[in-house]
Amino acid sequence: MSQEPGGESVDLKGRVALVTGGAVRLGRAIALGVARAGANVALTYHRSVEAAQGTLSEIQALGREARAFQVDFSQPQGATTLVDEVKKWQGHVDILVNSAAIFEHGDWDDTTYENWDRHLTINLKAPFFLSQAFARALKVEGAKGHIVNIADWRAVRPGSDHVAYTIAKAGLVAMTYSLAQALAPEIQVNAVAPGLILPPPGAGEGFMTRKVGEIPLGRVGSPDDVVRAVLYLLTSDFVTGELLYVTGGEHL
Repeated sequence: MSQEPGGESVDLKGRVALVTGGAVRLGRAIALGVARAGANVALTYHRSVEAAQGTLSEIQALGREARAFQVDFSQPQGATTLVDEVKKWQGHVDILVNSAAIFEHGDWDDTTYENWDRHLTINLKAPFFLSQAFARALKVEGAKGHIVNIADWRAVRPGSDHVAYTIAKAGLVAMTYSLAQALAPEIQVNAVAPGLILPPPGAGEGFMTRKVGEIPLGRVGSPDDVVRAVLYLLTSDFVTGELLYVTGGEHL
């Protein structure tokens, strides 16, 4: 059970959460957050073997069961069997958090076919087919569940940079709205749109400080801000099809 600010407790005891990309960055924070709230956690990783083992150890230290699955979401079979593997491990799965993503450079004039395909495959295609498998599994069981997609505020206010990434995230938002209608009432489908929480891979020193001036609240966020948003969506029984901004107002 996790204690939220204001004294409200979040209880996911008995639930099983599948968090893609759960070894590092925001995925790791979310995996630990749902574990603190009581859930057992399956997480995926691609190359981050040591980070995955570290995250597993932290979850297990909380008294939760945890297992890491190595998955390459750029491959067609990456998402197709994952839900079945988690069910074999725990017997059921109630929560899916689509957090795994890539963020690579690519403007309008230098985006390549490879760059486009990698972003659309990993950031959009894999979450869709994983959600499809998750929904089918719950339908067979007659169970209820939650899907939370980790989007980006730039999905609805795109700039001219990182074209394939932004378009894939825009598709993820559209997918959230579509699946919220298709899978109701058994499955609630929502998305979180983080702002400046962690510096992007490869960002130089001082990147976060320079960006603060673009945020109305005058500060950057923390992974805990995103975790609290995810936990809210996972414990609400009357919110679906929502895109919850966690940006400090930057999306405005």
